[in-house]
Amino acid sequence: MFIDTAVVTFVAGKGGDGCVSFRREKYIPKGGPDGGDGGNGGNIILSSSSSMFSLVDFKNRRFIRAENGEGGKGSNRTGKTGKDEILYVPAGTIIKSFPDEKIIFDFNEPNITFVIAKGGKGGSGNTRFKSSTNQVPRFAQKGKPGESIKVSLELKLIAFAGLVGLPNAGKSTLISQISGAKPKIADYPFTTLFPNLGVVYRGFESIVVADIPGIIEGAHLGEGMGLSFLRHIERTRVVVYLIDCSPYAELTPLKTFKILQDELTHYKTTVARKKCIVLANKIDLLETKSPEVSKRKRELGKLKSYCAQEEIPYMEISAIKEINTGSFKEKLFDLYHEQ
Repeated sequence: MFIDTAVVTFVAGKGGDGCVSFRREKYIPKGGPDGGDGGNGGNIILSSSSSMFSLVDFKNRRFIRAENGEGGKGSNRTGKTGKDEILYVPAGTIIKSFPDEKIIFDFNEPNITFVIAKGGKGGSGNTRFKSSTNQVPRFAQKGKPGESIKVSLELKLIAFAGLVGLPNAGKSTLISQISGAKPKIADYPFTTLFPNLGVVYRGFESIVVADIPGIIEGAHLGEGMGLSFLRHIERTRVVVYLIDCSPYAELTPLKTFKILQDELTHYKTTVARKKCIVLANKIDLLETKSPEVSKRKRELGKLKSYCAQEEIPYMEISAIKEINTGSFKEKLFDLYHEQ
């Protein structure tokens, strides 16, 4: 199950109480205080992992607590420190305060650790309070409570390139052809209900490509699936616009491209300004001779001319027939080395 947001309350462990104790030994009539300190409470530590791609582990864990420290004991024995609670989140997770949404920490790469809640300090035993004026202290310090914080976790997948297109543009087919990803593929809209990640290889090199679920015109107003998944394209370095150029598509290729650009601009202008590639997909359906095909070829020429005018890389492919998909992979790696 793909979960990219969660609200969780973290409570670190309470420090153990200090101990009130006195030596009771034979032939020592005036044994002094020997109460030990309480152990510190356990911390809650988050660590980012490159092998996780969802916050599903937090779906039903809305309240997470670390272990409390043990109380001190006689003979100056310190209580056991509470066990730290170590939790793993996908790389790309952002921690925000709840409900004001201020960024606390950003796991923008794997293998980063962050203490989200510190355990409380253990209380001092009565031995600590012995002095020349207080030879028999009959009190000890209580342990401090651990930190408690309610946060929202938001995942923004880390990928080099993100595929954006209208429903049925062929994004899932393309990512399955250029990588080992196995997304659900069908001939109806909104087949992809959550982002898919695929690793594309060239020799010993590899890059990650994300398939973003289809958006439609008016997505920024909540139409279709809205823009709920576009957060995952914020971290990508290249946006790949996949355009359905088949004669069966309702919109012209240029109109489709401008709709996608407009929706990304409404979401966040910085996303729309990223380096991009335009892929005209399903060119295998333009091989026959018919009035519809001839018309679509003319319309496709307008998209090609527009891209040339705007200096946007443009390619024509067929994902299902693997036409020019190898050239597209090469182009991705060329862009990767340009960064």
